[in-house]
Amino acid sequence: MDMSLIIAAAIAVILIGATLLLRRRHMAPKLDTDGKSAADGSTLESVITRDQHNIPRQHLDENALKVVHRLNDDGHEAYLVGGCIRDILLGLRPKDFDVATSATPEQAEELFRRSRLIGRRFKLVHVRFGREVIEVATFRAGHDTEDRNEDGQDGRQAASGMILRDNVYGTLREDALRRDFTINALYYSAQDHSVHDFAGGYQDISQKVIRMIGDPAARYREDPVRMLRAVRFAAKLSFDIEPATAAPIHQLAPMLRDIPAARMFDEVLKLLQSGHGVAAYRQMQHYGLFEQLFPQVQNAIERGPAAGMPVEELILKALRNTDRRLEQGKSVTPAFLFAALLWYPMQLRLNSLMKDGRMPPLPALHEAANEVIAAQIRHIAIPRRFSTPLREIWELQLRLPKRQGGRAERLMEHPRFRAAYDLLLLRESSGEDLGGLSQWWTDYQGATGDDRETLQEDLAPATKPRKRRRKPRSRPRDA
Repeated sequence: MDMSLIIAAAIAVILIGATLLLRRRHMAPKLDTDGKSAADGSTLESVITRDQHNIPRQHLDENALKVVHRLNDDGHEAYLVGGCIRDILLGLRPKDFDVATSATPEQAEELFRRSRLIGRRFKLVHVRFGREVIEVATFRAGHDTEDRNEDGQDGRQAASGMILRDNVYGTLREDALRRDFTINALYYSAQDHSVHDFAGGYQDISQKVIRMIGDPAARYREDPVRMLRAVRFAAKLSFDIEPATAAPIHQLAPMLRDIPAARMFDEVLKLLQSGHGVAAYRQMQHYGLFEQLFPQVQNAIERGPAAGMPVEELILKALRNTDRRLEQGKSVTPAFLFAALLWYPMQLRLNSLMKDGRMPPLPALHEAANEVIAAQIRHIAIPRRFSTPLREIWELQLRLPKRQGGRAERLMEHPRFRAAYDLLLLRESSGEDLGGLSQWWTDYQGATGDDRETLQEDLAPATKPRKRRRKPRSRPRDA
């Protein structure tokens, strides 16, 4: 072969290789020169290709992809976004899938037969596939404190900086930079299977860091719930909150009291009933957030040692029990969790009402329960479907010691017996002296027939003296 042809072929191979290398470098994530994520939005968009992120196609939700493709086919930009991408990159199974799009909420709703437009503060479209709901949000942009109402857009902020309405629409880049944390600002394209990153979230995931996009104090003032989200993600993912992101939390924690109580109920369930309750509780205590949500409980924690009440021990055991049940795939109810959290605040008020014999135990318990629940719902709304069984669980704590005769059998038939028994176990295992009451109920439930009668007979002398049978009076014989 002619040497010139060989040289030409070699040069061509080198040029092709160099071109591919440059293209690969162009597609790799672009980071700040100091290696930190671009939380201020100053860097260019990074595009992580499929061979770099290695997100398995089978881990993506089919219904969510249908929504994305339908929006794309109609000429709109659309991406899978946020927690679902973050969790897949971490090897976790996403709880749900969200879609971000350039289509307005009204345009998106028209494209799907089974869809519903919801929200005023933040308009969304819910697209239903059987029991599954895919949430579709329009790209948002930042806005100032003045009202804005152009083409149906509405963005409003209070003087404190809190966002009252967030319906100012923008571009993909603007949407990314107005999200809370870098790890939640990742967008998956179903067209070329790439991940778009505007804030360095891809790197922060690899470094296990929670980092706010923009100025943390200003972003917390926009929405104080972001402080709870920071500790929730740190607890769930075992990440560290970056120092600048953590710094304002202690000072701004009281702003949580301005959040509607109904919204706080949902946020508390995400924190304490998602399988990472113990870690979330410790994070909230560390940053001074718990006392904003449960001021009565925090007061009981501080008073507990002097009053002989193992308040924090009960809370931690209740949360460990909840985490364990969720890990085992068992159901949990907010009624039981709130019954455990508020038990000692209720006890403190109950003891005060019963002091000096002012009120009998049961009426005092009802009054204490009313006062404690009324005070709590000013911070976290507790729907009646949970507050009613909560009261019943508490009332059974007074009835469980009274188990003579047929009372034990009747108590076991109560619909809240099992929850009340579980709380009894937690109270005694936390250090409360109940004289072995929980063990007696454990034995009684496992016994049958004669064994239950024996347990009742053993109980009788210690609880109630047996009546002595009186001899019949002898009648005088007839003379």
